Amino acid sequence: MKPKRTILCVDDNEQSLTLRKVMLESHGYRVLAYSDAQQAMERFAQGGVDLVLTDLIMPGIDGSKLIENVKFISPETPAILLSGKVKVYEHETGADVFLAKGMYAPADLLERIRLLLVRKRGPKRAIARSIAQVTPPPAHRTASA
Repeated sequence: MKPKRTILCVDDNEQSLTLRKVMLESHGYRVLAYSDAQQAMERFAQGGVDLVLTDLIMPGIDGSKLIENVKFISPETPAILLSGKVKVYEHETGADVFLAKGMYAPADLLERIRLLLVRKRGPKRAIARSIAQVTPPPAHRTASA
């Protein structure tokens, strides 16, 4: 059995956070759920997070700043930004995907997550394959009498 991918899910709305957590866990993901972005950032710094899924508007550190901090520590970690206020997203963020709350089906979110996780691990496997193709096998030694 392959290990579960870990998603750091952040939203100050407990109900939304719980719904997303249940949905993601029912699809085989391990979910670290936080309603406070500062605590989420501290957990991210410990490592082991494959993807960040965060709300934009939150007290204290907002989702955009959280993603900026995540990308500073780990630029290859994919991030999805969610917001109910689409006009707020007019400025540039480091998010790989932006989704407007209520404007996407749960299946769309799951597919975006799947694609981002495949993209994250894809180049590493491709590099390993290309190295294996270029590296000659070790020479076989024959016993001489």
